Amino acid sequence: MTTPSFPSRLPNVGTTIFAVMSALAAERGAVNLGQGFPDFACDPALVDAVSRAMQDGHNQYPPMPGAPALRTAVAAKIEALHARQYCANSEITITAGATQAILTAVLACVQPGDEVIVLEPCYDCYVPAIEMAGATVVRVPLTPGSFRPDFDQIAAALSPRTRLLILNTPHNPSATIWSQQEMLQLQELLAPTDVLLISDEVYEHMVFDGRQHESAARFDGLAERSFIVSSFGKTLHVTGWKVGTVAAPAALTAEFRKVHQFNVFTVNTPMQHGIAQYLQNPAPYLQLAGFYQAKRDLFRQGLEGSRLRLLPSNGSYFQCVDYSAISDLPEMQFCEWLVHEAGVAAIPVSAFYGDGFDQRTVRFCFAKQDETLRTALERLRRL
Repeated sequence: MTTPSFPSRLPNVGTTIFAVMSALAAERGAVNLGQGFPDFACDPALVDAVSRAMQDGHNQYPPMPGAPALRTAVAAKIEALHARQYCANSEITITAGATQAILTAVLACVQPGDEVIVLEPCYDCYVPAIEMAGATVVRVPLTPGSFRPDFDQIAAALSPRTRLLILNTPHNPSATIWSQQEMLQLQELLAPTDVLLISDEVYEHMVFDGRQHESAARFDGLAERSFIVSSFGKTLHVTGWKVGTVAAPAALTAEFRKVHQFNVFTVNTPMQHGIAQYLQNPAPYLQLAGFYQAKRDLFRQGLEGSRLRLLPSNGSYFQCVDYSAISDLPEMQFCEWLVHEAGVAAIPVSAFYGDGFDQRTVRFCFAKQDETLRTALERLRRL
């Protein structure tokens, strides 16, 4: 039997770097600080809430946009945190995680021949989503070293064909956050255009040292053109549940839901009801910054005096380091060496660039038990 051949829709895409490094870590018995997921359990009260939802009969299809109770809870949370009102019925949609949300937003508004700006380094699902929509990816680098936006380069990249720009703050992989002034600059830059915005805010509750997360929802000129994406997987330590949200003006949401209903239709019912119940107490997500800041500080303190140079980590649960004092290997080869020689897995930042731009910088994830972090730190300090 011969399987018919056909042209690949994504000819340049292979297995993600996260799967590759996690498999290597498992093979070698290394501490996996590569892929961004916790190695600790979520709050038992959340599991209890989902179990009760199942027992109460919430096991059939919910409404296509999401369970009303959860959409109402999301709208209330956004209003409390960012002073922007979204209509739960027409402006909030529950998604099968943030990746589905981003793909759906791209497919909803991007046509073949359009251009979409991504700011590199960028998360690896952005470019394939744009290519599947038949659009052209326009890559604009964040400033090497600091990972700050270069507004002159962003302005130069805008053209009459630009349909969309994708923003990510707090940023994966660099752990930087956009300031209020930078958000205002972006608002001013986009004001005379019809360019839409996907604001990827999945690490919204992980902002450190008293700083504030500058959501696109806080800025009138950005909110009116934005799909704002968030993730309960990140916020509630349940990445495997794949439940996310999109907040957008009614006109954008209507187009979003046209695609959403045919690429996923709706999302796991009991989890939606359980999360809605759990969100009645805001303490877990309000305390998340302090929880992860303690882990960040433990990790950073453990690397002080080592040959790994720490870059700032202002948000997310990532820490980037410059390893140039240890090795002149390219980033991917260094990560492989690190697994074999130190027994710790990291992610090369070059994997987040289309051209593999190499800065001798790798990303660690500190969303791990303190014991896991201490084991990794002991190994890394030997380098």
